[in-house]
Amino acid sequence: MNRKLLFPLAAAAGYLALAIFDLSRFFTAVDTAFYGTLEMLAVIPPIFILLGLLDVWVPKEIMVKYMGEGSGITGGIIAFFIGSAAAGPLYGAFPVASVLMKKGAGFFNILIFIGAWSTTKIPMFLFELQALGAAFALTRLAVNIPGIIIIAKLIHTLLSPAAVDEIYRASELR
Repeated sequence: MNRKLLFPLAAAAGYLALAIFDLSRFFTAVDTAFYGTLEMLAVIPPIFILLGLLDVWVPKEIMVKYMGEGSGITGGIIAFFIGSAAAGPLYGAFPVASVLMKKGAGFFNILIFIGAWSTTKIPMFLFELQALGAAFALTRLAVNIPGIIIIAKLIHTLLSPAAVDEIYRASELR
């Protein structure tokens, strides 16, 4: 059997089991899958349009200069602000990270970008300021920023150069 079919067949079996044994949960699962698919269809096309523009408008030399392995703190700051300014769910970060990798962004900066996208989005921060107060929002940000840097440094240090190269090769296949 083709391994690519394993997950869809398992999902179909799960839906079938729910339909047989618990019809209300079956409808809840179908409803959740439907709205999740609609959300993805609303988010992914704009991300891919922006990726196409990034690919065409930003020369590789510029990306390497400002976000490449030798970019230092400048690359990390740029990666952090790009990730923080992003909108959309975390799964939208990975195609962007792939394009950044193809353009020559350093692995540490890619990790900073993904960390920022997942935890320090500006719209989320503004909501927290209003709904939860400045003390909470600023404390969370003060904890998250060093956390992102520490985790990125750990991953960057623990992964072998061969593993990082494999990640870059895999991004080029997509």
